[in-house]
Amino acid sequence: MRWTIKPKPTQTDIDQFSSELKVDELVAQLLLQRGITTYEEAKAFFRPQLSHLHDPFLMKDMDKAVARIESAIANNENIMVYGDYDVDGTTAVALLSSYLLENYPNVTTYIPDRYAEGYGVSMQGIDFASDNDFTLIIALDCGVKAIEQVNHAKEKGIDFIICDHHRPGTELPDAIAILDPKRDDCNYPYKELCGCGVGFKLIQALTLKNGGTIDDLIPYLDLVATAIGADIVPITGENRVLAYYGLQVINANPRIGFKAIINQIKKKTLTITDVVFIIAPRINAAGRIKHGQHAVNLLVEKDLNVAQTFAKEIEQFNSDRKNLDKEITEEALVQIQKNEEEERFTSVVYNENWHKGVIGIVASRLTETYYRPTLVFTKSGDKLAASARSVKGFDVYNALEGCSDCLEQFGGHKYAAGLTLLEEQYETFKAQFEKVVSESIDPKLLEPELTIDTNIELSQIDDKLMRIIKQFAPFGPGNMAPVFMAEKIQDTGYAKGVGEGEKHLKLSAFQKGSATIGAIGFNLGSKIERVKNKNSFDAVFSLDENEWNGTISLQLKLRDIR
Repeated sequence: MRWTIKPKPTQTDIDQFSSELKVDELVAQLLLQRGITTYEEAKAFFRPQLSHLHDPFLMKDMDKAVARIESAIANNENIMVYGDYDVDGTTAVALLSSYLLENYPNVTTYIPDRYAEGYGVSMQGIDFASDNDFTLIIALDCGVKAIEQVNHAKEKGIDFIICDHHRPGTELPDAIAILDPKRDDCNYPYKELCGCGVGFKLIQALTLKNGGTIDDLIPYLDLVATAIGADIVPITGENRVLAYYGLQVINANPRIGFKAIINQIKKKTLTITDVVFIIAPRINAAGRIKHGQHAVNLLVEKDLNVAQTFAKEIEQFNSDRKNLDKEITEEALVQIQKNEEEERFTSVVYNENWHKGVIGIVASRLTETYYRPTLVFTKSGDKLAASARSVKGFDVYNALEGCSDCLEQFGGHKYAAGLTLLEEQYETFKAQFEKVVSESIDPKLLEPELTIDTNIELSQIDDKLMRIIKQFAPFGPGNMAPVFMAEKIQDTGYAKGVGEGEKHLKLSAFQKGSATIGAIGFNLGSKIERVKNKNSFDAVFSLDENEWNGTISLQLKLRDIR
């Protein structure tokens, strides 16, 4: 790993800010490095307020979306709430449909089948709407590129409202309203909302129009926080406020569906990391293994007994997903190893029998192992479908644009995308993707980077520092947990490998003149020789709390040692 220490603000700036906020120099430095430079910004950071959320009507077309929904309700029209099958899509569908159903009965939900219909707005979904007399479709977390589909709906007398957060193409669909902060002509102040976040802005606008307040919408924030965590959008600005309050809802008064999941995992207080690694994979597993509608059914259920039955089903889907993920990752690694005789900038693998529902997870695993832009293909009907994942600093969406002449369709973000192509184009695409990446990637991006906030002494670590760092949460892109480096550390002689195959490293660390502090390094078991016999080493770590037999103690969560 490349260790990179962030530039340090000037000592004058640190001293001034430290004095203004009445905090330690270290805390002042961490805030300045996050772009927080004034008392007001620091107050907003540490004490997020729902009043900090922007006026939803600043979003392009919001007035048109609200007017069309109000007209549908006034005219007793049937409304279909349509969304993608991942966490962002299913939470968004649960959010908007449950909001509308509070006061209006003619609402149904529709999640496309990952295998029969694929990603995004499907012709099949529109035909279903037409056959069942729906005259308004509200699409969430998809639709900004659905030009043909929206035209097809229009021919059948169906209007579209699109709530998306993906990058639009050069042409926009002919919808009644397109809510997408990434539109070039949208001046909405915050561009990084997820799909469920855009859906939330729509219900906020509807609520304000009808004389309600933001406080009326707090019960929906558990869904928004889950989508923010799962979709790996920056936890800055509005997302920070929404995630902060959403986590409070998840921990204090979650909806019945979340309660059913939490009852199974038996964890007291959930952080955003728990939401990402515990709740989100279970919601995602429904769409990966069976059908995304199972996730929506769980998230809107009001009877705990029924929800617990749904949660049990979803637990099984998640277990099946884990087994498939492990099996396919192993097969994919064998494929890559066979082709390693030449130096490559990309990993592209294909097996027609791989389960389409887990190829995205497999692509992430392969990227972790080989650390380069990665595509995992499988057969999907008469075409090939792939999930793409990238490395930090490299825009895989742009790379796919450079290969668009080989593709049937593609969409996504900087670090994750999906695509389909004809089987006969596979080899041509594979060569072209390698060429585009090799000509545009900075080779140093192919080595994982560990970004460090600052160098500290172990003697600076105490309960007070931990209390303040906990207030930096929720953590995520744009606001990662502070990462520190300490030099010339030694182990007391306690160091040992723990866990299955002793793949984790546990030790008791100290520096000259400091007290000892426990440390755990996940997947660092192979480095035990570097710390034995009181060898001196440098370490990169974040701060963590370890609970054992009811006692909580500070520990270092090691990222790397050298």
